[in-house]
Amino acid sequence: MKPSSQTIFSTVDQNITYIQDALFHTDDLKIRHHFYKDMPAALVYLESLVDPILVERNIIAPLRLKEADNLSELFTTMHLEVHERLEDGIQGLMQGYCLYFVKGKPVFYTLTAPANYDRSITEPENEAIIRGAHNGFIENLTVNLFLLRQQISVPDLTVKYFNIGNTAPRRVAMIYMHNLTEQELVQKVEKRLKSISLDAIMSAGFIQELIEDNPHSIFPQHLNTERPDHTGAYLMDGHVVMMLEGDPTALIVPVSFFAFYQTPDDYNNRWMIASFVRFIRLLSFITAFQLPAFYIAIVSFHSDVLPIQLFFTVQGSLTRVPYPPLMEAMLLELIFEFLREAGLRLPSRVGQTIGIVGGLVIGDAIVKAGFVSYTMIIVVAMTAISSFLIPSNEMSSAIRILRFPLMIAASLFGFIGISFGLTILFIHLCKLESFGKPYLFPVAPLKMKNFKDAFMRFPIWRIRKKADGSPK
Repeated sequence: MKPSSQTIFSTVDQNITYIQDALFHTDDLKIRHHFYKDMPAALVYLESLVDPILVERNIIAPLRLKEADNLSELFTTMHLEVHERLEDGIQGLMQGYCLYFVKGKPVFYTLTAPANYDRSITEPENEAIIRGAHNGFIENLTVNLFLLRQQISVPDLTVKYFNIGNTAPRRVAMIYMHNLTEQELVQKVEKRLKSISLDAIMSAGFIQELIEDNPHSIFPQHLNTERPDHTGAYLMDGHVVMMLEGDPTALIVPVSFFAFYQTPDDYNNRWMIASFVRFIRLLSFITAFQLPAFYIAIVSFHSDVLPIQLFFTVQGSLTRVPYPPLMEAMLLELIFEFLREAGLRLPSRVGQTIGIVGGLVIGDAIVKAGFVSYTMIIVVAMTAISSFLIPSNEMSSAIRILRFPLMIAASLFGFIGISFGLTILFIHLCKLESFGKPYLFPVAPLKMKNFKDAFMRFPIWRIRKKADGSPK
């Protein structure tokens, strides 16, 4: 008989032996023997997954104080289930359940006593909250759903669970609004989740990479956030949210390019201020990856476009530099990436010091040594500041990488190379889709009525008339 269909044995020792073999005699498997109505009984649990106080108070103490014909009368404060297949018991052990066996009974019981080591609900560190609820998702999926249902207290909020992972399955929740979300989108997300075939899903990034439309694109096709208000707003717009047990990240689909430049604070401020800030963010998209390329093209091929006084200033700063502009830009960009990664990997206090001291010392020394010009320092600094304006870290990383091929094209062909590079990029964005929705919506295809919440944010009463499920 296959282990997956093994029913309970007649003796307690046989059941315990089966479980020990299934768990490879792990040392954190605890077995507590005693008698129930003069019959041998045993309580089995993994001490690393249960709360010892709950076990003593809610299980051991009632068993010692009294006996009852029905065990549900003893454990009135606990959730009790009855099973026959030992494989169900092994899965229960992995989820923090206790197993209770009694000799002569053709079933065993599972009792809940899970350990709780969750951190408190705090503001997410990667998404600063200026105005709004200062709470964020944590690693407990139940708590995250609680935060979402606080945001949207209606019966239409639907949750579906999936166990993904062949060897070490983990629970994934698919969340959507039943009356607002297109059923075709729900079915597509469900189909892709069920098609995942891996031994284990370690993080939400695994799901993101396995179910996106174009995994070879540098642009993210899921919006990830740890803010309940941000997630709730997209649910109310007809989007689907996926969350993994043990991960505080919510994955939102479908999304458009402009969604990565929007924040919940846009809707907490007055519409004129929010529109100005959003325009600044979108402008940063242009400067974040085009500014170095334009500078290289101008000083290499098209210096005649500069005013005469600025031309002499730029040329004067380049006289002591022995390398072409492309080498200057590559050197500074790589140094900046080194400093950024060093700041992320080091403790917060040391990381800030490394960024400031490293930038000042290295920047000043490299100019005095004649490796780069002061003008290039300004260009790279403006590029770095522009990349920090992008709310999404994934989109910011994509833009940072795009700078390098565009700089190479500018150094080879000048403005023509930049034009070809931007044309290829725009074609790629037009072809890209997120779960069947156009990535450049509402620009391609052109939908003028949806421009109210793309480049600018119109007043709330103009953009919140109805939810049609279209990307924001």
